[in-house]
Amino acid sequence: MGDPRGFLKVKREGSPYRPVCERVKDYKEVSAPRDDERSKEQSSRCMDCGTPFCHWACPVGNYIPEWNDAMFHGHWKKAIDLLHATNNFPEITGRLCPAMCEYACVLGINDDPVTVRENELAIIEHGFRQGIIKASGPAKRSGKRIAIIGSGPAGLACADQLNKAGHEVTVYEKDDRAGGILRYGIPDFKLEKWVLDRRLDILKKEGVKLITSVNVGTDITISELRKGFDAVCLAGGSRVPRDLKIEGRELKGIHFAMDFLVQANRMVAGEKILEDKFIDAKGKRIVVIGGGDTGSDCVGVSHRHGASCVVQIELLPQPSESRTGEYNWPKYPLLLKRSSSHEEGGERNWSILTKRLIGVDGRVKRLSCVRVSFDQKDERGRPLMRELPGSEFEIEADLVILAMGFVHPEHDILLDALGVKLDPYGNVATDDKYMTSAKGVFSAGDMRRGQSLIVWAISEGRRSAHAIDKYLMGSSNLPVV
Repeated sequence: MGDPRGFLKVKREGSPYRPVCERVKDYKEVSAPRDDERSKEQSSRCMDCGTPFCHWACPVGNYIPEWNDAMFHGHWKKAIDLLHATNNFPEITGRLCPAMCEYACVLGINDDPVTVRENELAIIEHGFRQGIIKASGPAKRSGKRIAIIGSGPAGLACADQLNKAGHEVTVYEKDDRAGGILRYGIPDFKLEKWVLDRRLDILKKEGVKLITSVNVGTDITISELRKGFDAVCLAGGSRVPRDLKIEGRELKGIHFAMDFLVQANRMVAGEKILEDKFIDAKGKRIVVIGGGDTGSDCVGVSHRHGASCVVQIELLPQPSESRTGEYNWPKYPLLLKRSSSHEEGGERNWSILTKRLIGVDGRVKRLSCVRVSFDQKDERGRPLMRELPGSEFEIEADLVILAMGFVHPEHDILLDALGVKLDPYGNVATDDKYMTSAKGVFSAGDMRRGQSLIVWAISEGRRSAHAIDKYLMGSSNLPVV
């Protein structure tokens, strides 16, 4: 590495957040970017360790020590090429990835780990600012045509890879704009949409066809799909939300998280929302049920609406703030996370089960809850939930957001008409080559593996592209990851 003692001289320094009083008034990105010199200094902390566990932990296998070294020496073009060798969208993961690599950083054993994610973002944004990153299509075309259903991170990564291999790729998206969860599921204060559009423009210039507002299976028949393409990849995500089937669920004022987030993103994009359809948190008491990232995003949007108060509750116990014996290094640990939305205000509570939703004149007004414990286990060692006697209480609410995750992809006419089989969890089943039970039909991302991370979706898209290329051509020069 450029400075073998850098980790001894330089302390970890992440990107600062904009002041809370400022950022809650808009939907612009909450973090302020680091300058290049500060990023180069942070890259010097990478230790050139014998076995880079960061690489092992990364779902796309990023060449982390290599591009940290290149950035430290000012070899920005080399660093960018190394990034793009394993990751189609570093500007996305550099903003949104939970950075499993950092939890596996060798330096993290006895010090703060390297700021891998922010270094990644610094490299790719330098490339865009300096005009290094430009559209560059394939030298020749194979004559093979592939349809990809879904324009989220898995579909786009698969499309990018197959286009690089020379195939003609068409991506179909049933929403009015491409991007999937990146477009409508991630708030702008975490990912401003010009970042996504910048990359989509490159893909289009390189030859990828993006067709929106088309529901494959309805607007395009399966027969037309099969006749027009040599292979199909299903990358529609996991979009069916987990519901809360308890008394009072039918009351007004109870919404799924994605309905709330999608609407907020459309509003930021300048779209008009009909008054009777608008999920407005302004001046209201908000309760978000679900303690994950989606719930945190709902907390942040509620703050920007001007909610009077926000409470987020989670069924599971509060995670530890440091590693436990169950999550020794280099495993990715289940730790307490405080997002930028949590720093903006609100209250968080754990080990709470919602028993009943109580309304007045047909609208939700309170949640009847009870505290639970997971201190007992069954004969197989699995935690058992039990309600704590005498711990019943109520939470006042004018608006309840259900952010409890997703159960499986939509089981619509597309899957039925293609005749693909499902796994026991309701996801699209594939073999180890990403092919479904229907010949020539592949699947990738959350639609195949279930609800997961964006970086895993990119990895899935790349792996499926390799499999599709090999299926069509007999062999593939595309990387397996």
